[in-house]
Amino acid sequence: MVLAGKLFLVEEDIDLQGMAAKLKGFKAEESLSDENISLITEIKDLRLVGDSLYGTFIQDQLLDVYHRGERVRVPTTSEAPFFFVQQEQVQNQEQNGSRTVLTVMDKKARANNIANQLSKILFITTGKIVEVRIEPARFERFHEDNFEDTKVIFFDDVDIPNIKKLSLYGSGLGNTSAYVDNLKHGKIWYIVLKSKRHGLVVGVTRNGVVTIFSKATKDEFIQYVKDEIIDLI
Repeated sequence: MVLAGKLFLVEEDIDLQGMAAKLKGFKAEESLSDENISLITEIKDLRLVGDSLYGTFIQDQLLDVYHRGERVRVPTTSEAPFFFVQQEQVQNQEQNGSRTVLTVMDKKARANNIANQLSKILFITTGKIVEVRIEPARFERFHEDNFEDTKVIFFDDVDIPNIKKLSLYGSGLGNTSAYVDNLKHGKIWYIVLKSKRHGLVVGVTRNGVVTIFSKATKDEFIQYVKDEIIDLI
């Protein structure tokens, strides 16, 4: 089973204990009188462990299905694990600071939606939890540390007229002349490679979308993100 998630950056200065206090026991209910149903959004399984705050975002939605030529709205419930990691950082020689990174374990569109909802719960408004950015040079170094078994590479910001993106598919792409040539004309946007450290086949984008294609557990996904991706941001 493919595991996917997306990383975000918390822009407000708040510690994990403060976030836990705001998220604990959260539950919102939306009544739909025309459907005679209530949709519930809640956060469960919240736990604070060391530098990380874990939880599960649970949300009811109505799904349109067709049954014998008619549209029927069926309630469904989705669950997405999430975790915040808080890191201490040296801002300059005299002052230290911290940053908090959120990872939502779901596909990109839904992860974006959940990040916005968590921003509202924590800070009343959206825009306080934003997409991460990985600098192209740092992303390139990350790739070249693992590139013996690169399988897919997408390049963006291409300087060749009329070409917006370049892509390579194959095996051992990092050792090919095509990789070197394409790198002269664009920046790496997306890679699928095998992690030296974890042995997992993983896809990563420069805006923090992570997909593990190997057989892996939720805990293995969390550990991979903590070990190899958060420090890239």
